[in-house]
Amino acid sequence: MQVSVIIPAYNEEKTIANVIMPIKKVPAVAEIIVVSDGSVDGTAEVAKEAGATVIVSEINRGKGGAMMLGVEHASQEVILFLDADLIGLTPTHIEQLIEPVLSKRVEMAVGIFEHGRLATDMAQLVAPFLSGQRALTKSLLKRVGNLEWARYGVEIALTKYAAEHDLKYEEVVLKDLSHVMKEEKLGLWKGFRARMKMYWEIAKSLSDDEHCK
Repeated sequence: MQVSVIIPAYNEEKTIANVIMPIKKVPAVAEIIVVSDGSVDGTAEVAKEAGATVIVSEINRGKGGAMMLGVEHASQEVILFLDADLIGLTPTHIEQLIEPVLSKRVEMAVGIFEHGRLATDMAQLVAPFLSGQRALTKSLLKRVGNLEWARYGVEIALTKYAAEHDLKYEEVVLKDLSHVMKEEKLGLWKGFRARMKMYWEIAKSLSDDEHCK
């Protein structure tokens, strides 16, 4: 079995190449798919030059929409989702994340930052279910359904499905890995607003889920 790696990316030209390069060194990776989700910078061009297959969405679909667009083009049953702004990603991190799923021990593995940077370590300590670093099967994604509408709530939707269906999954500690904070990318005020929007979308996904019961 091999793996399709999917990286949803919105204006990540500064970091995307450094995410792609270590992935290319992992033998189990069959393809790297970057979904440029309404980006207005050079994300698509940089990703293509780095060796990824690039899917360009002219509109911003949100994280869930971008992830599922990537899945539509993925050739493998095992999918690895990675964020486009990771700092310190290594081939070992990738191998650690995909091993539990490739071995068929579980259907989903969730990556947790450790010893990366204090801000990102603390964020994942408080809310590990929000991690965007996940290996899982296509069949699991199909069972969850409607993830393309979840936007930033996609990770919590996956975690909730696992909890509600007694689905066994593993948390994988990813040492010395972190990502760029929104406040660093956009500046303090714009980054704060983007973070609040993300939290609102997560809260909305939870609320919508409750109303559907």
